[in-house]
Amino acid sequence: MKTTKATNSTPVKPVAKKAAKKSAKKATATTGKTTGVAKKATATIEKAATTSSKATATSEKGASASKKATASKKAAPAKKAASKKAAPAKAVAKKAPPAQAAPKKAFVESQAALVRRARRINRELAEVYPYAHPELDFENPFQLVIATVLSAQTTDLRVNQTTPALFAKYPTPEDLAAANPEEVEEILRPTGFFRAKTKSVIGLSKALAEDFGGEVPGRLEDLVKLPGVGRKTAFVVLGNAFGRPGITVDTHFGRLVRRWQWTDETDPDKVEAVVGALFPKSEWTMLSHHVIFHGRRICHARKPACGACPIAPLCPAYGEGETDPEKARKLLKYEKGGFPGQRLNPPQSYLDAGGIPAPPLGAG
Repeated sequence: MKTTKATNSTPVKPVAKKAAKKSAKKATATTGKTTGVAKKATATIEKAATTSSKATATSEKGASASKKATASKKAAPAKKAASKKAAPAKAVAKKAPPAQAAPKKAFVESQAALVRRARRINRELAEVYPYAHPELDFENPFQLVIATVLSAQTTDLRVNQTTPALFAKYPTPEDLAAANPEEVEEILRPTGFFRAKTKSVIGLSKALAEDFGGEVPGRLEDLVKLPGVGRKTAFVVLGNAFGRPGITVDTHFGRLVRRWQWTDETDPDKVEAVVGALFPKSEWTMLSHHVIFHGRRICHARKPACGACPIAPLCPAYGEGETDPEKARKLLKYEKGGFPGQRLNPPQSYLDAGGIPAPPLGAG
């Protein structure tokens, strides 16, 4: 019996070999295709990344442009507002008159220099107003004290236009003390606050009749005890009815001495003390007249006529008012401006200097 030898490999048929070759080729082709697809995918990803980078850059540029546009938009109204604000300034600058002299700075001076300057101002004013006088009409101390009390919160002119009727009907303290208040009120109505003033002048007259024998006292301590009489009124009476020196600190006086930097005090009693120390006592009464005259005629409260002021070189406040000489002259009042004064019966020296008497009540 013959035996068959076993072999390690099974013979491969030719058909199988062909199939294997085809499968290998397909596999290679597939692998190649896969590799190509992968390469294409990689290229696509790279392109996408590049596109994304470009998009990001474009986005950043757009954001930057957007910020600039926003800033530009925000800046535009500000520029417009600034131009609008600047425009009126230009217009004002075009229309504005020639620049006036700037006010002088505060004087820095010693006490001795202040005294010299203050006294020089008074001498200058004495030359400008040689006819300075109290601008209330009066014939005796009683009329002066009554007129001064009535001058509160009104003008001297209005008082001078009112007192002739009052003194014609009540010539003495005893007459006015016994007067009917309603009749006195009717006479004093033009002066304002006529009820309070009626009470004051009747009370004052009773005090004169009962305590001083119907005579106005000539001492400060007695005058200030009378109803309605303070230091200012007392000094007016003492200086002008009795010839006893006194400083009258009214609104004009206080305003001017502060402008001249004689003092920065606002309390009348303190102003009186400080200014009084700058001058000999003998000059106090006329000093008051000079300063008050100047305050009413030239150195006004709201618009001083600096361009027409005779003491401009000595004034620290020069330039607060009108400095143009022609315009300043148009601001002058009373005899300086050719207008009537405040007294119906002024002193002869005032008339000789060209002053015009005030018209009576109701005239013109």
